[in-house]
Amino acid sequence: MSDTLSAVTTYDTIGASYSNARRPDPRIAARIHAALGNAATVINVGAGTGSYEPPQTLLAVEPSATMIAQRPTGSAPALQASAESIPIADDSADAVMAVLTVHHWADLEAGVRELRRIARQRIAIFTWDQDVSRKFWLLDEYLPEAAAFDEARAVAIDRLAGLLGGAHIGIVPIPHDCTDGFAAVYWRRPEAYLDPAVRAGMSNLALVGEKALHAGLARLSDDLVSGRWRERHADLLDRETLDVGYRLLIADL
Repeated sequence: MSDTLSAVTTYDTIGASYSNARRPDPRIAARIHAALGNAATVINVGAGTGSYEPPQTLLAVEPSATMIAQRPTGSAPALQASAESIPIADDSADAVMAVLTVHHWADLEAGVRELRRIARQRIAIFTWDQDVSRKFWLLDEYLPEAAAFDEARAVAIDRLAGLLGGAHIGIVPIPHDCTDGFAAVYWRRPEAYLDPAVRAGMSNLALVGEKALHAGLARLSDDLVSGRWRERHADLLDRETLDVGYRLLIADL
């Protein structure tokens, strides 16, 4: 089975609860929509359940039928296809967006070529910088198994920018009360990581599996009860936002 087919099978399983666990945060949405500039038409590649799609979305491209089935009523039509081979014409939209998806692609170069082929003006990609994210307390102190998993699949920001032909790289600080449920959003709400429903919406934790995470989560639980976590991370408790590695790349064609 190819990596692409494996990813589809995975998301047909772990993606079943994404529409509940992954609710778009309006502040992040504003950054992504602003990154699209004055595009009148947008294609969302690796669209999942449709998070962060702007009103001018023309088409969503997503390989997993389970994810497509969770798209809200009235959202843009979805095409079941992989990023590496999108069966639509060149220059199909003013802009193309890709949100937290490039790390799942089996062939990054082919996927970026497709983005460049179907976009007329601009590409906006929301992803993470592993050089920053590996220092996040959850991975660094409690879940090295998930950290190792991310190390193996993360896309280097410089590599991605190079494939795009150059890109502006913007830091996207994560609000302490972010409504989305991706991996590092609970940086000031550590209790959330003890909830299996929360972990199910995070691909790195869901794919590593509960058995591998058990010991680290037990340590986190103990440290929350004893107050050790709060003592070690007192500097986070009054912060409104934190840079945990999320980046927005904007490439003009």
